[in-house]
Amino acid sequence: MHLNDHPVVSREQWIQARKQHLIHEKAFTRQRDQLSAERRALPWVKIDKPYRFQGPHGELSLADLFGGRSQLMVYHFMFAEGWDEGCPGCSFLSDHIDGANQHLAHHDIALVAVSHAPFAEFQAFKRRMGWKFDWVSSAGCDFNYDFGVCARADEVAAGTATYNYEKTDGAEEELPGLSVFYRNEDGEIFHTYSTYARGLDLLVGAYNYLDLTPKGRNEEQIMDWVRHHDRYDDKPAASCCHGGS
Repeated sequence: MHLNDHPVVSREQWIQARKQHLIHEKAFTRQRDQLSAERRALPWVKIDKPYRFQGPHGELSLADLFGGRSQLMVYHFMFAEGWDEGCPGCSFLSDHIDGANQHLAHHDIALVAVSHAPFAEFQAFKRRMGWKFDWVSSAGCDFNYDFGVCARADEVAAGTATYNYEKTDGAEEELPGLSVFYRNEDGEIFHTYSTYARGLDLLVGAYNYLDLTPKGRNEEQIMDWVRHHDRYDDKPAASCCHGGS
């Protein structure tokens, strides 16, 4: 339906339509709560592989990424060796991390970005974006492959590469995802959850705003309009809250 053809009704008729929609919203909220409970009830996999990462002060283990907390969320940021800048979609999502991290850090959660490129290669881009969150390199270890966000060239060529738990016809060797880990009091680490593709929408707060508006996401393809936040062509309109002269 074109927005100019949208039905216009009285306030009383609108309230009735809104109440009917509220029934569906409440049902969705209950279903979402049930889905979250099912997610928490998933079985875990113990991590015994000695993954090694590179950070600002040298080599790190997976345990080091927890930063003393018991829960770790890893955002698999698409930045491969030789790239000059990160994936625009990953950057869009990552624009939301620092604000969340102020609160997650006080709720026993570490959130760290991990990329396949050598550590030095994404430092200039991180500074350009102005991000503060921890971002480390998994170059030289199997972490990205084991958690489903990197495919080896021979797998892509042979058509055996997988993404989001199924075979993919794409030629991408780098893809985004989120993996979650838990560390118990004995220092044992477990993989509890991973999500990919549209499962990452939950991390993009801007999409939740867009979904409440008349035009919605207004995309021809997913994220076709998204740019690095310093690459939009024009400045946003001035806010009415800035006050007049």
